[in-house]
Amino acid sequence: MTTEEWSLRLAQMDDAEHLPAIERAAGQLFSGDPDLTNIDFDDVWTAAEHRQFIRRGHCLVAAAGELIVGFLTSQPFRRELHIWEMSVHPDFQQCGIGAGLLRACIIDANNSGFSAITLTTFRDVPWNRPFYQKIGFTVVEDMAAHPRLADEISEEANNGLPRDRRCGMIYFIG
Repeated sequence: MTTEEWSLRLAQMDDAEHLPAIERAAGQLFSGDPDLTNIDFDDVWTAAEHRQFIRRGHCLVAAAGELIVGFLTSQPFRRELHIWEMSVHPDFQQCGIGAGLLRACIIDANNSGFSAITLTTFRDVPWNRPFYQKIGFTVVEDMAAHPRLADEISEEANNGLPRDRRCGMIYFIG
């Protein structure tokens, strides 16, 4: 099987067992960043935590054959769908899986009647803000207009992420 052979679908409860390992592996791509030396890249969501999100019906997985290789975990907040985590195993990156997950999320959000999709990410990491902008997300410049995102960035800073390198992003549906 080549890394180009993959598919997307809604996450199922059994998929949750595979997601922590993918998140952990993808997180290692940040381990050489000097601003992140205090971050424990092994501290990822548990399968039980992933199952809580999967129950809400807006989580997606990417599979290469029977192997789960990526996921997107999101949660509704009123009329917005917030992406908490999107991870693709490093062995399957650069294959379009991340873009596929985002496009499927956009379709899901549109079909479910959401007005926007939000997320927080690094401003300066090529596979973060610039990647999301290629899909159509824009940086939220006025964080006062999006207090939920502002609170999320504050919480991330409290957990050791450099506030000045973080941003909120939004994709408007429609």
